[in-house]
Amino acid sequence: MSPTALLSKELPTLEYSATRDRFDDTWRSPLSTLLGLGRAAGADFVEFFLERVNYISCLAEEDAITSISPRLVAGAGVRVFLGKGDCYVSTNDMSFKGLKSALEKALSILGLNLPGPQAFIPEINLELLRDYASVNGKETWLAKCSSMQEMGDILLTANAQLNKDAAHVQSRRATYFRDWQEVLVAASDGVFARDIRLTQSVGYSLLCAEGSDRASINKRVGATNNPNFLRSWQYAEDSAEVSESAGQMLHADYVESGNYPIIMANEFGGVIFHEACGHLLETTQIERQTSPFSEMKGQKIAHENLTAWDEGLSPNAFGSIDMDDEGMPVQRTLLIENGILKNFLSDRAGCIRTGHPRTGSGRRQSYTHAAASRMRNTYIAPGNFTNDGLFNSVEKGIYCKKMGGGSVGPTGEFNFGVDEAYLIKNGKITKPLKGATLIGEAKEIMKRISMSSQDLGLAAGFCGSISGSIYVTVGQPHIKVDEITVGGR
Repeated sequence: MSPTALLSKELPTLEYSATRDRFDDTWRSPLSTLLGLGRAAGADFVEFFLERVNYISCLAEEDAITSISPRLVAGAGVRVFLGKGDCYVSTNDMSFKGLKSALEKALSILGLNLPGPQAFIPEINLELLRDYASVNGKETWLAKCSSMQEMGDILLTANAQLNKDAAHVQSRRATYFRDWQEVLVAASDGVFARDIRLTQSVGYSLLCAEGSDRASINKRVGATNNPNFLRSWQYAEDSAEVSESAGQMLHADYVESGNYPIIMANEFGGVIFHEACGHLLETTQIERQTSPFSEMKGQKIAHENLTAWDEGLSPNAFGSIDMDDEGMPVQRTLLIENGILKNFLSDRAGCIRTGHPRTGSGRRQSYTHAAASRMRNTYIAPGNFTNDGLFNSVEKGIYCKKMGGGSVGPTGEFNFGVDEAYLIKNGKITKPLKGATLIGEAKEIMKRISMSSQDLGLAAGFCGSISGSIYVTVGQPHIKVDEITVGGR
């Protein structure tokens, strides 16, 4: 009997020899059979996501390597849709039997049962394997990355540089991680795609103290697709920057609470747009009806001088990927144009439940998570103003040079600490200030971003949401916010 006329009762006798240490075309037959089984059981759509991970992190504290943490992971997840409902089950048993068991469990949760022994199980006709890893020369990346010895040597050298540059050092840390991931996506609509991702990040954490004064400054850089990333780290430049910032903040005055116009620096300043607005444009929020922008597509939600993008295409950026975790090629998505909301970020579930078209934004931390609509490289676009123009427009305000951590509520209320800030008087940067916290609400603050400079900069970030923690880019040029509440003393 031909594979296209396979009977359900024959499934237990099947034997497949899919390659265990690589996702290649040998996985076609078992996955197409399992996808056909899921459809025969009554599922509207079935998707398998397979993953292998080789991860390592290294930590230098003072003049010693205090931690090296490797992690090797392999597993798979299956998602089943029935109408607008879905179920996700993961497993680390990647045998045919293990994957079939996960599928059966997902089907049963949705009230579906495997077909009877005489039922025909048609194989799903998967596309020719879209192998981004082979086409783009990614197969050798892992072998070309820094060894453990090299990691340690570079971090210790960098940490020694920090000790030379900074004054009143209480603690200094240099951290690095490398995350290599191979993925394979197969779905009942014929998707069959493979990719390899290489994400790396390195940075400093410096704490300085003198008497009762403290200053804590962090700096982190990250990139994708570059095996030589750690070797090319400009640690001396980053050390000088971090040390200067800590020196400025150590004896800085505390900011006075109040409402101020602010200038926010480029690069990581974009974290506020990411957190306070970007998440509200994901269909995961639209589904829950927690976004104030849910029904505002085509309407003005921001100042007419603001345009914003989300994309996965910028070379080596932290959120860049060739395909998302549902096998869709990434694209560039215009979120806001001259203040008008143009598009939402949508994955497959978001498309099914909200009607917004997919944007290549289905992302997940690992095989243990179902994909969800998530940001990639998200930033405010360059504007028509100069930095001098921004500062000259402020009589008295705050320059937020380095952003810190913060929190955001489900509907866009936020507060963010500022690690390095300065008072602006008559358009000039004057004395350093510490203790500033920016407090606001997305739907209000977006209307007050009235000026954008031309110096767009991107910065590496980490984003946590319903599908786990993922790598993203935040960014913006220098921007002016006409008024925001600044918490202080």
